[in-house]
Amino acid sequence: MFVARLLLMAASLIAGLILHNLWRLFRQPSPWPRLFLLSISWTSGIATATTGTRVRRNVFYAANHHSWIDIPVMSGVTGCTFVANDGIESWPLIGWLCTINNTIFVSRENRLSVGNQVDELRDAMTGDQPVTIFPEGTTHDGSGLLPFKPSLFAALVPPPPGMLVQPVFLTYGRHTQRVAWIGEEKVTENFWRLLSYLKPITATLHFLDPFDPAHYPDRKAISAEVRARIGTAMENVAY
Repeated sequence: MFVARLLLMAASLIAGLILHNLWRLFRQPSPWPRLFLLSISWTSGIATATTGTRVRRNVFYAANHHSWIDIPVMSGVTGCTFVANDGIESWPLIGWLCTINNTIFVSRENRLSVGNQVDELRDAMTGDQPVTIFPEGTTHDGSGLLPFKPSLFAALVPPPPGMLVQPVFLTYGRHTQRVAWIGEEKVTENFWRLLSYLKPITATLHFLDPFDPAHYPDRKAISAEVRARIGTAMENVAY
């Protein structure tokens, strides 16, 4: 199964790369990075489902975080770009895909660069793609929420006109702990484990009620509101 899925992934990559460059040749917006990211979900054996009403424009998504596969799942459904740890930029395949999908890479260790990162995030929020952040700043097993890092919510103080924040609760149901990339596990080990798993997995994105960040005094208040809403959804969703 692993080999078959890997071959499918390679085939979709080659096709997507050709079509992406063809679109770029004619100076047209390319849908292929998003579609290829979605194909990674499919070839990994993960179907997607959604609940709630997704805001499609002028929206800033904030979601909980389990694994590297969250990126293709979320982008495949929403067409979003991401704020991601700069270590991902050097990953084979995923790093390149994130780059052509306009991902904003940030350093979690360099606190002196936070101001520049916030400015870059503000610029991205005025583009054609919605932006997603994972405010926990790392992956975990889904048994609860980690503390949120509020620094990047500073890009919403004040928010661009009409911008809403939409919290997203992402779960893989009873398979969440199998999908989760945690501890000292290497990303290659998690990749192998996921692609070798035979049972079907569904990633469900619960799009929660959006809110206007202009009604909150600062980044910490916005962060706390997002965390409270995702936490409530986590308590109420039965696996």
